[in-house]
Formats: sequence, structure tokens, C-alpha cells
Amino acid sequence: MTQTTSFPIFPHRHLLGIKGLTAHDLTTLIDRADANVAISRQLDKKKTSMRGRTQINLFFENSTRTQSSFELAGKRLGADVMNMAVSHSSVKKGETLIDTAMTLNAMHPDILVIRHKSGGAAALLAQKVSCSVVNAGDGAHEHPTQALLDALTIRRAKGRIDGLTVAICGDILHSRVARSNILSLNALGARVRAVAPTTLLPNEIDNMSVDVFTNMQEGIKDADVVMMLRLQRERMSGAFIPSVREYFRFFGLDKQKLGLAKKDCIVMHPGPINRGVEIASDIADGPQSVIHTQVEMGVAVRMAVIEALLDPRRSEGENQ
Repeated sequence: MTQTTSFPIFPHRHLLGIKGLTAHDLTTLIDRADANVAISRQLDKKKTSMRGRTQINLFFENSTRTQSSFELAGKRLGADVMNMAVSHSSVKKGETLIDTAMTLNAMHPDILVIRHKSGGAAALLAQKVSCSVVNAGDGAHEHPTQALLDALTIRRAKGRIDGLTVAICGDILHSRVARSNILSLNALGARVRAVAPTTLLPNEIDNMSVDVFTNMQEGIKDADVVMMLRLQRERMSGAFIPSVREYFRFFGLDKQKLGLAKKDCIVMHPGPINRGVEIASDIADGPQSVIHTQVEMGVAVRMAVIEALLDPRRSEGENQ
């Protein structure tokens, strides 16, 4: 079993986003995660590196995939894991995020994992507690562990990330996954494309170091990776698309459109999938899909993040 000391020290106390991380920082976490993949595939899936440590998962938004992944990651490392049921907590009675942070801090956790509908919530929590904080998604801001598991999935499938052409397609405007992936893939040397209707592109897209396409066929032509995004209708307050049917016609991934990408192109999706909206079922379940691999890599990445932030070699009060 790989020992903690075989990896470089991750120099940050929290993981609040991809922004601000170097390629070395990202590779450190990805390498750790790669070593953890074998743990999940063996009969005895337990490590003891986090024995005696306490992890609290604080999810203000519903999440099956991410929350269960963080819970499983903590337990496989030997940590004591508590999932806070926000729907039954004092938060629903008017308690603020800061009140909640101070209450949880008094319990002396070692790491807090938070998902919140408001961008910046994880950073605010990190200012109020004395433990490490992991952002599991804050509004339309960032989702760093998703970007890391996507990078690991690509690297294991392609053997590298540097020099690959990655087309990120769909609802980029509302997607924290897109933002984190654009940051991480650019840092790791990929050529990133943003493919979406103009109504689903953020105003700052020209400053995000991507090639912008408003035509799906042109956007995925000769791509090594096609990453589809969920159409986030719950975050839409206006008519961003004419209809779901029209959206799939022009921006849904089907066999005909995928045929324009490279023959060995892989297809990704962060989930949950809206079949027949952003991706056809035969593509989601087809031989080029690595969607289930992304789920598997998610546990390995979250194990790596927890271990890296709580690495005993890190001195207290190190970089935030």
C-alpha cells in the first residue's frame, strides 16, 4: 500500500476551488488519487491514514453522487464521518451559515465538506472554522473535486492531458463544473473549447482562455474528449433555450455529432444525466463513454484530497 510520505506535500489548508492552484498542486492531488484507485478495487478497502480524524459533510443542496462519494472516501480512510442532515437542522429554523460554522467548529472536526447554493459559501466557512474545508460545489462558482476526478479520468484513458483537445459542451453559464474544469485543464496543458448557444455562455467567456463555438458540430470536430454538461433548468430564471427538443437537436450529443470527433474520443458527463436532453442514451451507455469511470474516480480523488489536507507532515497555520 502506498504511504502518505511518498507524495509531495500539498501546500494548502483548504480546497475551495481550482483557481490559485498550480499545475504541480493539481498533479500532486491527481497522483495521490491514482494510487487510491486500487484501494477501491481490492477486497479490503480500508486504510488507516485518517484513523481518529473526524469529517463532517454539510450539504445544503441535494446530492447523491458527491455526498456518498465523500462519505465513502472518508470511511475508506478510517475517519469518523458525520453527514449533517440540513433539512432537519437549525439552519431551516433561521440559523445562519456562520452560526452553523461556529457550532460545528466547537465539535473540533478535522475537515468540513460543504455544498451550498451560494457562491463563496465555502470560503466564508473557511474563515470561521479552525479545520480544513473542502468545497463540494458552491452555486455556479466552482466544484474542484469534480474537475480533479475528470482530469484523472482523462489521464487514465488517454495517458496524458497536455496537448489534448477537450470540448466542454452545454450549459456553461450555470455550471460550476465547467468553470473548475476550464481552470484545471488549462493549467494542465489541454486545449479547451467551450461549446454552447450564446444564451448559455457567461459574459466573461472571452477571458477564460477557451476557444468559443456556438455550433456543436464545429465545436467537437477532432476533439479528443467531449464533456457534456447537465442543462441546469433549476438555475434558469428566463427562456435560455426555445425548448428541450430544440436544444437536443442542436446541442445534444448523438451518434452523428460524435462521429465528427476523433475516433478514439471519450465522452464524459458529471451527472446526473438528462437522457435525450444533453446526451442520447446510446452514447451515454456506449463504448466511448467513461461516465461510470468518472464516478469511480470520484471516490479516489476525494480520498486523496482528504489525505492531502490532513497530511501530518503539514505544519499548522500553513498556506490557506
